[in-house]
Parts: sequence; C-alpha cells; structure tokens
Amino acid sequence: MSKKLVIGAAGQLGIELVLALQSKHGIDSIHIADIRVPENEQVLKSTFLHLDAIDEGAMHKVLEEGQYEEVYHLAAMLSATGEKRPLAAWDLNMQSLLNVLEAAKEGWVQRIFWPSSIAVFGPSTPKKDVPQNATLDPTTVYGISKQAGEYWCRYYHEKYGVDVRSLRYPGLIGHRSVPGGGTTDYAVEIYEYAAKGKPYSCFLKADQALPMMYMDDAVRATMELMAAPAKNIRIRTSYNLHAMSFTPSEVGESIRQLAPEFQLVYNPDQRQAIAETWPDSINDQAAAEDWGWKPELNLDQMTQLMLDAFRAGVVHTKP
Repeated sequence: MSKKLVIGAAGQLGIELVLALQSKHGIDSIHIADIRVPENEQVLKSTFLHLDAIDEGAMHKVLEEGQYEEVYHLAAMLSATGEKRPLAAWDLNMQSLLNVLEAAKEGWVQRIFWPSSIAVFGPSTPKKDVPQNATLDPTTVYGISKQAGEYWCRYYHEKYGVDVRSLRYPGLIGHRSVPGGGTTDYAVEIYEYAAKGKPYSCFLKADQALPMMYMDDAVRATMELMAAPAKNIRIRTSYNLHAMSFTPSEVGESIRQLAPEFQLVYNPDQRQAIAETWPDSINDQAAAEDWGWKPELNLDQMTQLMLDAFRAGVVHTKP
C-alpha cells in the first residue's frame, strides 16, 4: 500500500485535502501530522502523528520510517498572522520546508507537494493577468518565505532530482475548516455571517479585487498536479493558479441574491495594505497546458454552496 502524509493536516487546506485523499485512496493509506490535533472526526480516522515541523530530527524520523510515496507539506504561518510574528513565521515556513526537501534528497519521500501563494507578488508585479514568469516582489514575511521556498524547490529538483511540485494559490474559500489568519479570510467569514443573519464588517475596502478560488477547486488542482507525469511538470518553482477574481462588494451582491437582508459594512485594517500589493487576476495558462488545469466554479455557484453549508451548521460558530 502506497502511503501519503499530509503535514499541517489541522489547517484550513489540510482538512479539506485529507478528506479528498481519504475518499480517493482510502483512510488507511493516508497519514496526517500536525503540532495540534485536527478538529474533524473524519480526518482523525487516518493515523495521526504529533509533529513539530521545525524539528529536523523529528521530521526526518517520521519520513524515514514512513517511506511515504507522497508528502503534502502544508504547515505555514499565513500573511496576516506572520506580520505579527515575522521571525517565527520565517522559521516555520522555511525550516519545515528544508526539512522535507532534505528527507526527499535522502530518498525517504518520492514526491512532495508544497504550496506557494499570490503573496509572492507585490508592487512591481502587473495588477492584471499576471504572467507565470512575472517579477516576484513580496512585501510580507509570508510572501518572502514563499518566494524563497519556490527557489529552494527548484534548487532541490535541479541539483538532487527531488520531485517537488507547487501551486501559487489565490485566496481559498471553504466551509469545512476555520481560516488560518490570511488576508483573504474575509471571503470565508462573510458567508458564515450572512448564513446566520448577522451583519458583516469587512476588513478590506469594498473595491479591493483579489484572485480567489473555491476550496474544492484548489484541492482538485493539487491532486491533479500530483497525479501528472513528472515529464509534464515544466515549472519547478510554482505554477500560477486562478479561478475567479472579485471584490468584497461583489461578494455582497452575490449573497444578496439569496439573502436580500444581508448587511455589509467596511472597516479596513492593516490587511488592506497587504491586499493592495497583490494582483487582481492571474494568468494560469502554463498549468492548463502542462497538466490540464481548468476551474469549475464561479462566484454565484460558490455563494450557493457556502450559504447552504453554513445554514446546515457546518463547522464554524464564530458569529
């Protein structure tokens, strides 16, 4: 039985990815690791390993003993949280990645997935239809760590033959787990508040457009990338990935089609300054050409799914 390990399985993306991997490959073939226990009963049906991803010795012990076919290394401190603890964010985001890359160099892991982000872009990057090889100009420690991580991934592939693959995720929107302190978290919170009949105070400006993606599309993209033949993977830094772009006011209008009474106000905070450095839209033609990427959901379809899920009482209890 080929085994797959998800590191950072308690996070927003981790929970969603584990559920999809369990469904495709079976519970027993998926192992999960995190420094905290995931709050999801289905996820915990897989073997759980308590792991501090920064601890090189602990990481290498887990990977050497596990001999995993694939490792999905998701552990990271996101943009907004990282600005409050920049050195801790750098340590977590970089040392944990290097620990996994070193293990793969030793032959303990066959393939690695590591997520990058639109946070690698910045003021010098084009605002619209950002090309695959655009200037990387990050302004946050999260973005800086992702930029550095992309080049470490390429280095380990070119120098040691490590099969490491990556996606530059846009803002991810899902309902099965709590967002982890990112600049795009509003696009999850807004649906939860609307579903519970609460007004929402948005921390970004009404017209702040950002690239976004429904979580199911992001998980599918990840699994399709990992299933692609190695010869098809031309980009070993990180692939641009895109589905839709919208502003908070456009989300509000989409919600009001189904919940006309929804009230939305704007009180931008420090996250607005981060968002202003990011692009409005991304060109992901390279992903489409190399391994067939194509998004499936638009804004109104996502709105229906998100409101239905929160009205059914899925996961969140924040408002």
